[in-house]
Amino acid sequence: MDKPVLVGAVIYDPKVSVIWEIISDYFNANGSPMDVVFYTNYELQVEALLQGHIDIAWNSPLAWLEAQHRSGGACRAIAMRDTDRDRVSYLVVRQNSGLNQIEALRGKTVAVGAKDSPQATLIPIGLLQRHGLEPGRDFQVKRFDVLVGKHGDHIGGERQAFDCLAGGEADACAMLDFNWQTWTADGMINQNEFHILALTDKFDHCVFTVRNEFSPAVEEKWLQVLFSMSYDNPDHRHMMDLEGLKAWLPGRTSGFGPLTEAVARQHFFEKAL
Repeated sequence: MDKPVLVGAVIYDPKVSVIWEIISDYFNANGSPMDVVFYTNYELQVEALLQGHIDIAWNSPLAWLEAQHRSGGACRAIAMRDTDRDRVSYLVVRQNSGLNQIEALRGKTVAVGAKDSPQATLIPIGLLQRHGLEPGRDFQVKRFDVLVGKHGDHIGGERQAFDCLAGGEADACAMLDFNWQTWTADGMINQNEFHILALTDKFDHCVFTVRNEFSPAVEEKWLQVLFSMSYDNPDHRHMMDLEGLKAWLPGRTSGFGPLTEAVARQHFFEKAL
């Protein structure tokens, strides 16, 4: 029997264990033995990948950058969800705020998610910095550090940031496009009261990460099984709905530019030392 491929995943919600049980069962039934190691935060997972304790890490975008940063570029992105590509985050304001451009946030308060959330903090603040607005100098940041270490893979911080805006304690808030779509559809956000002031550049989200020395033959076999999962299969559909995708796609790195720029501007990894 082949040695199982060890995949790391971060538990940000109880559903994660269900997702990976379905995936593991499918891999094991299709001649590609796999086991999953769960972590409580991405920093531990990145360390495990770089130390060789796991073969593949299901990384957040920030964890991908951290792995590259710490390894000197010795990692590869091999797969991602269809929904991981070309995401954007929004800066949202009240309709009656009189704010109609990013520069109007000078002197204002912006509510964001956790300090390590690419979508709700790092990239939106990076957008403001590109427009000449520095946090703490040109605008104030009201941050909601919910589940730090999980890199915003939850809605807690973004929800609290919106509640802060709705309660009049901030002038704008940041959120992922998916959350705006969900919250306007279910009525939590009334579009007669709130609107999108600005959106970030497109960016990519999670990615399966391996070290460069990972066996090409093992990788090819693993990816063949992953890409064979189909939304048309009811068993797979349940997992895909939980994980938020319709198909697995090859990994790419072209969509990490906005986050790369943001962490550099904000000296994120230097502060994390």
